[in-house]
Amino acid sequence: MGIKDHQGTLVFFVNGKKVVDDQVDPEWTLLYYLRSKLRLTGTKLGCAEGGCGACTVMISKKDRKKNETIHLAVNACLTPVCAVHGAAVTTVEGIGSVETKLHPVQERIAKAHGSQCGFCTPGIVMSMYSLLRSLPGKPNMKDLEVAFQGNLCRCTGYRPIIEGYKTFTEEYEQMQRAAVNGTCGLGENCCKNKKLLTNGSCSNGTKSEIANGSDGPMKLFDSSSFIPYDPTQEPIFPPELAVSDELDRQFINIKGPKVTWYRPVTLEQLLDLKKSFPSAKIVNGNTEIGVEVKFKNFLYPVLIMPNQIKELTEVSVEEDKIKVGAAVTLSEMEKALLQQMKTVPSEKTRIFEAITDMLHWFAGKQIRNTGTVGGNIMTGSPISDLNPIFMAGGCELELISKDNGRRTVPMDHNFWTGYRRNIVKEDEILLAIFIPFTEKNQYFKAYKQAKRRDDDIAIVNAAFNVTLNGNKITNINISYGGMAPTTILTKKTASLLIGKEWNESMLNEAYESLMLELPLSPEAPGGMISYRRSLTLSLFFKFYLYLSQILEENGFSNKLPTNYLSGKDQFHSLIPQSSQYFTKVPSEQKKSDMVGRPMVHKSAFKQATGEAIYCDDIPKFENECFLNFVLSTRPHAKVVSVDATEALALPGVISFISAKDIPPEHNLFGPIFHDEEIFASEKVVTNGQAIGAIIADDPLTARRASKLVKIEYEDLEPVIISIEDAIREGSFFNKVPKLLKKGNVEEAFETAENIIEGEVRVGGQEHFYLETQACIAVPKYEDDEMELYCSTQNPTEIQHLVGHTLGIPSNRIVCKVKRMGGGFGGKESRAPLLALPVAIAAKKLKRPVRAMLDRDEDMVTTGQRHPFLGKYKVAFTKEGKLIGCEMKLYNNGGCSIDLSTSILDRAMFHFVNSYYIPNVACYGYSCKTNLSSNTAFRGFGGPQGMFIGETMMTHIAETLGKDVDAVREINLYKEGDLTHFNQELTYCNVRRCWEQCYEDFSYKARKEEAEKFNRCNRWRKRGIAIVPTMFGISFTTLFLNQGAALVLVYTDGSVLLSHGGTEMGQGLHTKMIQVASRALGINDSYFHISETSTDKVPNTSPTAASAGSDLNGMAVLAACDIINERLKPIKEANPKGSWEDWVKSAYFARISLAASGFYKTPDIGYDMSKNSGMVFNYFTFGAACAEVEIDCLTGDHQVLKSEIVMDLGESLNPAIDIGQIEGAFVQGYGLFTLEESIYSPKGVLYSRGPGMYKIPGFADIPAEFNVSLLKGAPNPRAIYSSKAVGEPPLFLSSSVFFAIRDAIKAARSESGLEGYFRLDSPATAAKIRMACVDEITNKFPEPKHKYVPWNVTV
Repeated sequence: MGIKDHQGTLVFFVNGKKVVDDQVDPEWTLLYYLRSKLRLTGTKLGCAEGGCGACTVMISKKDRKKNETIHLAVNACLTPVCAVHGAAVTTVEGIGSVETKLHPVQERIAKAHGSQCGFCTPGIVMSMYSLLRSLPGKPNMKDLEVAFQGNLCRCTGYRPIIEGYKTFTEEYEQMQRAAVNGTCGLGENCCKNKKLLTNGSCSNGTKSEIANGSDGPMKLFDSSSFIPYDPTQEPIFPPELAVSDELDRQFINIKGPKVTWYRPVTLEQLLDLKKSFPSAKIVNGNTEIGVEVKFKNFLYPVLIMPNQIKELTEVSVEEDKIKVGAAVTLSEMEKALLQQMKTVPSEKTRIFEAITDMLHWFAGKQIRNTGTVGGNIMTGSPISDLNPIFMAGGCELELISKDNGRRTVPMDHNFWTGYRRNIVKEDEILLAIFIPFTEKNQYFKAYKQAKRRDDDIAIVNAAFNVTLNGNKITNINISYGGMAPTTILTKKTASLLIGKEWNESMLNEAYESLMLELPLSPEAPGGMISYRRSLTLSLFFKFYLYLSQILEENGFSNKLPTNYLSGKDQFHSLIPQSSQYFTKVPSEQKKSDMVGRPMVHKSAFKQATGEAIYCDDIPKFENECFLNFVLSTRPHAKVVSVDATEALALPGVISFISAKDIPPEHNLFGPIFHDEEIFASEKVVTNGQAIGAIIADDPLTARRASKLVKIEYEDLEPVIISIEDAIREGSFFNKVPKLLKKGNVEEAFETAENIIEGEVRVGGQEHFYLETQACIAVPKYEDDEMELYCSTQNPTEIQHLVGHTLGIPSNRIVCKVKRMGGGFGGKESRAPLLALPVAIAAKKLKRPVRAMLDRDEDMVTTGQRHPFLGKYKVAFTKEGKLIGCEMKLYNNGGCSIDLSTSILDRAMFHFVNSYYIPNVACYGYSCKTNLSSNTAFRGFGGPQGMFIGETMMTHIAETLGKDVDAVREINLYKEGDLTHFNQELTYCNVRRCWEQCYEDFSYKARKEEAEKFNRCNRWRKRGIAIVPTMFGISFTTLFLNQGAALVLVYTDGSVLLSHGGTEMGQGLHTKMIQVASRALGINDSYFHISETSTDKVPNTSPTAASAGSDLNGMAVLAACDIINERLKPIKEANPKGSWEDWVKSAYFARISLAASGFYKTPDIGYDMSKNSGMVFNYFTFGAACAEVEIDCLTGDHQVLKSEIVMDLGESLNPAIDIGQIEGAFVQGYGLFTLEESIYSPKGVLYSRGPGMYKIPGFADIPAEFNVSLLKGAPNPRAIYSSKAVGEPPLFLSSSVFFAIRDAIKAARSESGLEGYFRLDSPATAAKIRMACVDEITNKFPEPKHKYVPWNVTV
């Protein structure tokens, strides 16, 4: 078959149904096709770069050689739809539904409380489903770990997902069998044997949730109720594909408007195509090209997929090497190499072992299933995980072209010609790579250091290949990535070391040579210059330790200290263990009363099946169009001109809107002050500011057209990026600093025994809700009415601002929120950023308009958690008792005020955390800068303030030479104390939480064990910390502390419940149903909450400040009380009647069955200028202990254990509350360790997706993760004695930060460094490594000359 004989029709199967389409555009992804063409919206768009897993589906195909069906989890956001020709696609809708039958994978994640906002859930479900389908038997825990490497969740903290899916594993089955026999499945590793008892219960790695009550065990979920998994009942592979290879043999040629897709089936066809189209891109997994097209606006007119060509897809064994076809996927290569490692002596497979070890850390499983070895090589990334191994291993590449035939080239220092360029000619293709076997005296090892271990790009990676004669080096290859525009071989160092003995002298010579051979400019892309240079030596030192230990065993002594040996190792994931403790409801509680029961989230099953509807899942409206922003690319500039001519000429483009379409007085918005423009009119004040928007027939056209709008700028000065810039320029939103003062600080300083001063900063944090900002505006065509469907925490604000912008009364505008895929504060005041332009376009065009921001747009435009700088001066006694404190707090507010001053207020209220300070002067400054406006984020400034306060406590302890935990404890608040804002503490349980946490953690014993470990390990250190928290519950803006609800009882007894809160995964709707079930005395099955809508409950406060359950719960109760009062005579007349009887009788008696409830928080109100009044309704208390281990050579760390005790009063729903604790803790762990926003000196956000911005993944949670709810701690100031839970636990994750700091302190002590040292948050790998000062880090001091760094701290 020649290239002129082709098939132009795409044929594949989706959920068992055949799809035949001859109108496919090769630019479409499978995700776009599923959602837009087939309306299968269960598969979600989370990032469009294969980094979050929300789009995971299963692709099945027939392996004709082995006659078996292969099932693969893949990212639909990257997979070209043309690539699935002849394959079967299974989406979350295809495995089960609420209406028919749930698949066990769907049921278990829901029942285990593993779905909160639910946006990530379908992707996680499909990763688990694909794993089950891909294995011949049961998975083990290692399989689970690998399966979820490519999936992210921002809500749950991962623990309940793991618990639910653990029930599919071999280990769980063994534990169940052992439990029948009365033994623990962990055998000798049972925590009872390790004295790790928590409240007397064994945490056996599955679950040990018991009650604090006296009535015995109560679990968060009952695994015995799970549907058994029967693999024989799975849908069959489509028979048409099974029996015929016709579709596999077809030469595919699909032409689109801009791109043509080819799928040849023979090598000859491929070479003909490459000759005809020399610049054609060879595409396999599309894992790199897809990102380039999406985010870099690249266009490749010809794409060729070679996955059906025998020569490129085979793995074969030759005499001294393995030949791997360039189109072999990474997963297939891994499988082939592992097979060789099983059958060939280990001394021959050391390179294979390095490759398979590295592949564990290479992206996620979905990427490895589609990305190929050839694609990885030809992409030429300087931080490729495999290229250093291939180069150090002496691999060779086979190239081929039509005219010049085959040639073999070494993958050495001559292969790369520049950044992402190599010696492969334009008409050549990479056919295969030859990976050699190793020899007996040849040793090979590869290393990688990234921000996050799983699914992350390298900061620096390295591979070392040494052949020895005795202990003398006869050959050595050293390769590094991340140190130059290409992967490099250090030829000079290698030449120097040949002939040297493997000893300390050689090591020092290697250091000096590597330093010279691997220079790095202070301005080099990627930043972290000193850290990266340190890593080059640290990784070599790790290899030195590894090989030295082998030589020791072979009789060649390098006299290595025994405490050095663990330095060679890298961290590997531990099997997770956990326990959850809560109070069981009393046995006498009515079965219909759902309060206090661990009820499953009301939307969990729909979320697990993909049937839950999010904003962009709403079916398209007739005549609907799509909006895409035109964003600024300057931080501070005059807009000279805007030219949309070229964009408007693009077919499918409808309109362009800008500031010219709105009266100037209506072009302003903001939650407090209207100081931000909807569209920049005369100047831009930040990168990513909206200048205009394109409206088009489809989102792809709108996105393409937005890039064609030409903006001419004139740069303005100054450009203010950081807090220091703002201080220098005097750029503050509050010209007079806020002041909170108590006592006499000046006098305290005059009489103090000790005074210290210091400063510390805490970085910002991206919300990374999995569902980005989204909105649909639907004009109703009469009376200026409009409906808006928004992903917002604040529908009333959308209603008011749209009314203001359009000049329409609020009674014509309805804003509806079904659910959000996460919010965390980021959708409280920033949702109007998208909703207002969408409403403007809908009114102008008189058509429905839809928009959903791409991940990069969302991150660039919507702002994040405020970075803070704290400067403190504190007086204290020789015992560490606090006497007085002067604190200056600065936050980086960005370009508009948004909620920055309110966030500053809360930081000022919370900087003391849980400690009594009699004399305080706290000054607050909100900095105005040229960043996107920063905004609310879970904790609302509280965590930043508390972090600064806890750093101050650490500084005090280390100044006095005392244990910081002792200093914390003697300063803890007690009952009746007055805070620094003069609020008396009642029901103060912080000390109870502290003491229980201390005891449950076995703090003293673990501290001694850690100290013993540190004495035995020079390059590994452990640290332990305990941290309390005290979080005030109320909006600090008085009028927001109100809630309302509407209860409608229908004649069949069903109840429609509406309230002012929005559901974003926190379980608010579920809790409100529980409240109403108790109030009305009926089962939860009677209730339904449809949505939050401004035409049901008006003038609502945002769902924020952790007050959702308090305010709306009391309002629901008030409404139910009205209904009860009306039904009272009916019930008295028929006391044995049913709920339905009473309702019908009331209706026929003409009694209203509709009631509106209202609540306002009593007693509160505060005046900062007088420091008087009651700021908060009450406080939520807690404490957490954490133990970590750090790698002093790389800065990597692992959380070994976290113990959390929270005072949540009497929990409305322990499952939801524990889920909130764990989710907040892991989110806070990200804030304090992993998550770092990277900005250029001009304020350009570099970290605008999961590729560069790393939130915690499955493997990052504590290996042992225990949560207890404090027993016997009622709260008389909230609904049914409960307490707010959303924000308070987040700061407890700082226990991990301070445990890391404790470990660093031990490392510094080994280098002779004692006393206080500053450590800013987040404690990234780079900061940890450089704080562990040693002879390596000392070789790389910060440069003293002036330079422009690649990135800056804001």
